[in-house]
Amino acid sequence: MRGNIGNLLKQAQAVQENLQKAQAQVAQISATGEAGGGMVKVTLNGKHEALRVQIDPALLSEEREMLEDLVAAAINDATHKVGVAVNEKMSGAMAGLQLPPGMKLPF
Repeated sequence: MRGNIGNLLKQAQAVQENLQKAQAQVAQISATGEAGGGMVKVTLNGKHEALRVQIDPALLSEEREMLEDLVAAAINDATHKVGVAVNEKMSGAMAGLQLPPGMKLPF
């Protein structure tokens, strides 16, 4: 029993180190979402902060509502892409921890 606890503590320490590395890598992630056939592009970082918004000048003569919809769609696309990349990094960091069946971590 004592060996199991020691082993679990070692696994937890390794996972904590992996999580710290993964969090640093998440900060470096960026993803660009597009809408309107690439006429609107939004780039977000791993913290879901906007880094850049690009709008094709041809859209500036369109109705404001359409432009707003395209910006929202590009943000949603970028958010999805960042989420996928973050999940991949974080799941890789958790790979070494063997939790009992049914037990989940809070994220």
